[in-house]
Amino acid sequence: MTAPKKPDDGHATNRLADETSPYLQQHMHNPVDWYPWGPEALERARSDDNPIFLSIGYSACHWCHVMERESFENDEIAAFLNTHFISVKVDREELPDVDEVYMTVVQALTGSGGWPLTVFLTPELEPFFGGTYFPPDDMYGRTGFKKLLAQLSELWRDKRDDVLQSARNITTTIRSHTGEASEESGELGVKILVNAAADLEKTFDPHWGGFGGAPKFPPSSSIAVLLRRFRRSGNEHDLYMATYTLEHMAYGGMYDHLGGGFSRYSVDERWLVPHFEKMLYDNALLSTVYLEALQLTGQPLYARVVRETLDYVGRDMTDTGGGFHAAEDADSEGEEGKFYVWSKVEIEKILGPDDTELFSGCYGVSENGNFEGANILNIRYDARTNAQKHGISEEELLARTDAAREKLFAAREQRIRPGKDNKVIAAWNGLMISSFARASCVLGEERYRNAALTAGQFIRDTMMPDGGLQHVFCNGQCKLPGYLDDYSNVGAAFIDLYEATFDRAWLQLALRTTRTMIDRFWEPSNKSFYFTSAEHTTLFMRTQPTYDGAVPSGNSIAAMNLLRLSRFFDNNDYYDMAEAILRRNLKGMQQTPRGYMNMLLAADYYLHPPVEIAVVGTPDTPGTRAMIDALNSRFLPNRIVAFKAVGAGDDTDPGPEVPLLRDKTAIDDRATAYVCRNFACENPVTTPEALLEQLA
Repeated sequence: MTAPKKPDDGHATNRLADETSPYLQQHMHNPVDWYPWGPEALERARSDDNPIFLSIGYSACHWCHVMERESFENDEIAAFLNTHFISVKVDREELPDVDEVYMTVVQALTGSGGWPLTVFLTPELEPFFGGTYFPPDDMYGRTGFKKLLAQLSELWRDKRDDVLQSARNITTTIRSHTGEASEESGELGVKILVNAAADLEKTFDPHWGGFGGAPKFPPSSSIAVLLRRFRRSGNEHDLYMATYTLEHMAYGGMYDHLGGGFSRYSVDERWLVPHFEKMLYDNALLSTVYLEALQLTGQPLYARVVRETLDYVGRDMTDTGGGFHAAEDADSEGEEGKFYVWSKVEIEKILGPDDTELFSGCYGVSENGNFEGANILNIRYDARTNAQKHGISEEELLARTDAAREKLFAAREQRIRPGKDNKVIAAWNGLMISSFARASCVLGEERYRNAALTAGQFIRDTMMPDGGLQHVFCNGQCKLPGYLDDYSNVGAAFIDLYEATFDRAWLQLALRTTRTMIDRFWEPSNKSFYFTSAEHTTLFMRTQPTYDGAVPSGNSIAAMNLLRLSRFFDNNDYYDMAEAILRRNLKGMQQTPRGYMNMLLAADYYLHPPVEIAVVGTPDTPGTRAMIDALNSRFLPNRIVAFKAVGAGDDTDPGPEVPLLRDKTAIDDRATAYVCRNFACENPVTTPEALLEQLA
């Protein structure tokens, strides 16, 4: 299923009809004479001597839909654009390099950014004006799009030299502010992790969890940092900030209590009212951190959230080939959130009066609603408190509310679903494969292992022609060379697939992917990875992103991969490269830790070298499974795990040699574990209990 295409409405299709991106196809019937990004648009701008109107968005973006409806479907505005500009429409998820460069421009010019991204360029792609959403006429304190177009067209016609000079000044300034950083002096020590936790404490919301005020985005990497700090320091407040936030996100309306999965963010401080779009990367990152919290605390709520989230992805976001789709829209039938909200009358028709009373008390349903007259489901109290309020046992309450949720979910499935963006993006798939792979280990669920394997095989077989990696697959076509994020996240997924399956072919693929990443993106003089390779479009600057935003930066993921692979293969070159990346970003981690939380996870791995665990045994026997289940039950974020089948030497086992397994044997034909840390190994053990004692 793709995002819904607009009806013709009397307009012939434009050039976007030939594109595979669901977002671009949403605009195929606009009267705007859209071009996709590419040489045809640039040549037309030069030949017509017109500026370029660049509009960047994505299919699940609510305000992108609003601007389309108000301006791009407006015949008057379209006619003006077609006469005075060359209009180019870009899917930010398809061309993240174009989006990143011009988002940097708009943020520098206006102090903020977002989508839709609106930028005006010279035919040489130099920006001279930018912003985000513009209403068609003056309102909301914003200049109307009609007036803006007229003003910019007049400037281009009458003051061309001033416009060109302004564009040159902007590009020069942006280049200087995103210049190449050098290695930072100072200590790369544990203090940066302590300071990061202290910085989070300053902005922690003691009432609702999370950090800072509304709107609230899911702070997955920040929570992961706090869980590691608690494990090191025993500071209960670090654990409290993490778990309090996880619980309130799971109780709030940002979480889909019927179908599983999280929306993009909460517009309020209570996690109640979501921006209803669902992004693959959010659900990958959140399910991973809930897994870690489960390992650390054993809280059943976290296991439930992980299962429901992964089941949602498996059910609603999986391509026929096994890859994972990018996003679901916030809107359905032209209304934001319509698919997800309920009236109390609707619920009573499905559940009957008695169960409606119980369900409403537990999930915050009222006659007046909590969102534009309707109800966003949210949990008011924990199960024990709710059971006491209704005078029933906790077991009865859970049984009845679970049955009610199933009935409401079945009824909701009959509604018109939000639009789906069915692009398979390599980077986001890497994040999701890692989550499925790790969940298969922690929860012992074979279906999650199979989902991870199927998606990994899809990327390997479909998106990696000739050893390289393609960025996106959509509607049967692979297109666009992979970016740094694609290589780093997919490389991490391949390492996680090895630790979930112990098939060394995945470790070999992780090595190959990492080597290709280094060849195509590494800049030795700058000790960092570029976002683009020589295969990508040449823009007015080439970035080396290290800032961890909605998704972790490619450099932070790459640093972690290099550290993990350096341990698997005793590769000091990889270790040195990772250290160089961390040192280059030391100042950022010290001064603005909230922007480097995933980089701080790599720093934690560097500063606390991993436990190295080798297991030798007969595959799929109770003893071997018990040993592996024992080590997966513990929160050991800094670890590597390798497995050697009894009777299989390194020379016969497929894939590269893992030095950790060399000369390791099973004792008395029993599954045997070897735990090594700080370049020394402890005595081998043959029981799960002894292994857990060593790991403690």
